[in-house]
Amino acid sequence: MEESKTNQMTEPCCKTKARTEQEYKDLANRLSRVEGQIRGIRRMLEEDCYCVDIITQVAAANAALNSFNKALLTNHIRTCVAEDIKVGNDEKLEELVSTLQKLMK
Repeated sequence: MEESKTNQMTEPCCKTKARTEQEYKDLANRLSRVEGQIRGIRRMLEEDCYCVDIITQVAAANAALNSFNKALLTNHIRTCVAEDIKVGNDEKLEELVSTLQKLMK
């Protein structure tokens, strides 16, 4: 059975974006690594590992998630934003500015 690309805990996406197979694989692999790190952190907690060791792993998971976000943002700018700007649609630029402001909180 093929996994659904939408999160079943949230509403389905209103907007969609066709990704290349390579882009999808890269992003999915990054998320799989983050999921593995999170499972490892839970296991460390269950095994009563030392606080600093857990904190170190949480920092690594945060860095991996940030790396995922950077890759996704880069692809978004190079495709969605660039294409809309070329056709004179500045709404995507405003959306990008708003997104960057959220990321910088």
